[in-house]
Amino acid sequence: MSRVPPLPREEMTPEQARIHDEIMSGPRGRVEGPLKIWLNSPGLAEVAQKLGAYMRFGSRLPPRLSELAIIVTGAHYKAEYEWYAHVRFAHEAGIPEAVTEAIRIGETPDLPDPEQRIVHQVAVELTRDHRLNNVTYAEAVEVLGVPALVDLIGIVGYYGLVSLTLNTFEIPTPDGSAAFS
Repeated sequence: MSRVPPLPREEMTPEQARIHDEIMSGPRGRVEGPLKIWLNSPGLAEVAQKLGAYMRFGSRLPPRLSELAIIVTGAHYKAEYEWYAHVRFAHEAGIPEAVTEAIRIGETPDLPDPEQRIVHQVAVELTRDHRLNNVTYAEAVEVLGVPALVDLIGIVGYYGLVSLTLNTFEIPTPDGSAAFS
């Protein structure tokens, strides 16, 4: 059970209802996870959901890279709901189960693809060290380019916010599963 009960649509302020409806009509098609919590702060909800839509659906990184960064971030924070929601998207994007399992248990996965390898390394360093060392930075610029690296940093940062929200308000997975407990 979440620490904050869901806010029924009929009890929302006009601003909350407008943002709720924007989310419903967007690429997500539903209000769940941190979005339910953020509606309690409409200003945050409005900008965070727009940033999230860009990070998930509009960034320069294809799903095989963005979902990798998302699950590395979620695993770092041990965000159950985040893992539950995105591990299937990672699999759908072609990331093998052996890779997701290694990430879940904190091991370095075997990633022969140079783009995936650097995305994983960047996400690990950003969550663990809060910066990139010079070698990782140079490789990321060479392999991804600066614009994609900027988007990657945005993904890690945004999903850090998502994970912290989910963990703080104890948002359970829909099926009650736990990947990190």
